[in-house]
Amino acid sequence: MKKIGLVLALTLLALSAAANAADLKEPYIIGGIFSITGPASYLGEPERNCLEMVVEEINAAGGLNGHPLQPVIYDDEGDVTKARLHAEKLLQKDKALAIVGPSLTHTSMTVLEITQKAKLPLISCAAGAAITSPAKDRFWVFKTAQTDQMAVSRIYAYCKKHNLTKVAILTVSTGFGMAGKDQLLGQAPQYGVEVVAQEVFGEKDTDMTPQLTKIRGSAAQAVICWGTGPAPALVAKNLKQLGLTIPLIQSHGVASKKFIELAGDAAEGIILPAGKLVVYKQLPDTDPQKAVCQEYAEKYQAKFKAPESSFGGYAYDAQRLLNAALTKAGSDPAKIRDALEGTRNFVGVSGIFNMSPEDHNGLNPEAFVMVKIHNGDFALID
Repeated sequence: MKKIGLVLALTLLALSAAANAADLKEPYIIGGIFSITGPASYLGEPERNCLEMVVEEINAAGGLNGHPLQPVIYDDEGDVTKARLHAEKLLQKDKALAIVGPSLTHTSMTVLEITQKAKLPLISCAAGAAITSPAKDRFWVFKTAQTDQMAVSRIYAYCKKHNLTKVAILTVSTGFGMAGKDQLLGQAPQYGVEVVAQEVFGEKDTDMTPQLTKIRGSAAQAVICWGTGPAPALVAKNLKQLGLTIPLIQSHGVASKKFIELAGDAAEGIILPAGKLVVYKQLPDTDPQKAVCQEYAEKYQAKFKAPESSFGGYAYDAQRLLNAALTKAGSDPAKIRDALEGTRNFVGVSGIFNMSPEDHNGLNPEAFVMVKIHNGDFALID
């Protein structure tokens, strides 16, 4: 009798397992391409972390429409060739329904060429306005990072308010830097700002003294540095070493605690546009982003034992936007695209998203606030 009972129990267990297996639905495969290593790892690593964190949370709750999410993530190391190869692999081998990333403007511009032809949704985490503009030519491309156009607008509004009418610009020689330079030169006249000096640096340069020495000989009332990675921190240090006391304004590409660590004492007093995450505790309770930023920060800190990152927030927003689209559209890439374009009043870490056929970023300059680095942290300023 005991043997019969054991056999029956094992049979029932096997039937139950088979039934559960039959109930499981095919996973939604999500691609990710980030600069997890290399000079831009401070962007790509938290982005990778955030995508995985959101996916784990969704899967723990039963997936989307009963489908688990299956992320397939690649590291492009900030290299356009690797980014292109990873995109092709996600399309042809992994059969991803959509791709989140890349981390950088130039890698995003490369990847979107592939995803556009393949008619696959791409949600970039990079800043360049050209990634999604004009939207009619970027039909399958979206982005969650605030644009360089918005950042320059906020910087020049600050300059105008504080009577800084003559500026020098120092831009990195990557796609991010070139896009920023175009905006800095293009928007200057409408704010009554004159660019009196222009210098360029490489993202791996180890000395910015020659460029800053030339700027010191100009009539500049402020220096605007446009870059990402370690180089802008070196600009801050070299500027201090040269005894230049005019304001240093950085781009949103340095809005992280990592930059403050790299710049050390030279970070004090630097001004920049940043997403609200870096100062969310200073926001009024009426700001709808405050609660979202707080939730993200607490989750990230608890899971990774590290400070939250605005850059990670780009992937956090991207995956949450994609989750909403997948829930609505299922596994049809065209319907996913349409659902993303139809996003309205989506409160994210990086801003409040209102997509449209004319705007695949869905943010405005109010997604940025101006901050100053003081005593090793960011402080909200007017």
